[in-house]
Amino acid sequence: MTTVLIADDQPMQRFGFRMLLESQDDMTVVGEAGNGLEALSLVQQHRPDVALMDIRMPLLDGIEATRRIIKAGARTRVLIVTTFDLDRYAYDGLRAGASGFLIKDAMPEELLSGIRAVAGGDAVVAPSLTRRLLDAYVQHLPTVPGGPATLDARIASLTEREREILTVIGQGWSNTEIAERLHLAESTVKTHVTRILAKTGSRDRVQAVILAYDTHLVAPA
Repeated sequence: MTTVLIADDQPMQRFGFRMLLESQDDMTVVGEAGNGLEALSLVQQHRPDVALMDIRMPLLDGIEATRRIIKAGARTRVLIVTTFDLDRYAYDGLRAGASGFLIKDAMPEELLSGIRAVAGGDAVVAPSLTRRLLDAYVQHLPTVPGGPATLDARIASLTEREREILTVIGQGWSNTEIAERLHLAESTVKTHVTRILAKTGSRDRVQAVILAYDTHLVAPA
C-alpha cells in the first residue's frame, strides 16, 4: 500500500486528489495539509511514501517545504504538482530534492502512475521534458567555482563510460536511446545508471540531470 500526503492550499483540489487516490486499491491518503508548515508536521508524523506538493502555499511554500523534508533525511519522496503558469518554479523544486513534477491538468492516470513511479524510486519527469525545463530556466543554474566538470568530486568518481552516459542522460536520452546509440544492451545501461546514481549521490534520474547541468557536463541548447 502506497501512503500519500496531499499538500495544497485549495480545499477543493485536496478533495479531488483524495477522491482519486482512495479509489485505488494500492493507495491510501494519510493526511492533508493546507500550508507548507503543516505538510512538514504531517510528514514527520505519518512518514508517507509520497507527498503531493503544491508550490504556492501560505506560511511556507512547497519548494522550501520540499527542501526541508529532503534535508531532514525523510523517506518521503516529493512529487510537485503545479499549475501551468507556475511551472517556472519547477526547476527550483527539483533542485530542492523533489523526485519530479506534474501539471495539475494532467490526466488522472498520469497522476496515479506518477505517484507509483515516485514511490518505487523512479522520476516521473520524462527525460525530454526535463531537458526543455532546464534549458528554459538555465538562468537559475549556479556558477561552478571549481572549473570544468572533471574537477567535481562527484564526476571524478565515474568511469569514462559512466561519464558518457551521464552526459547523454542530461541531454534527454532515454535508456532505450542510450542502448541503441551506444550499442549497449538495455540491461547494461540500467546497470550503469544505477551505479551513476550511487556514485554521485543522486536520488533519481532527475537529480542526475541537474548534476550534469551543474557540473557543466551538459550545456544548454
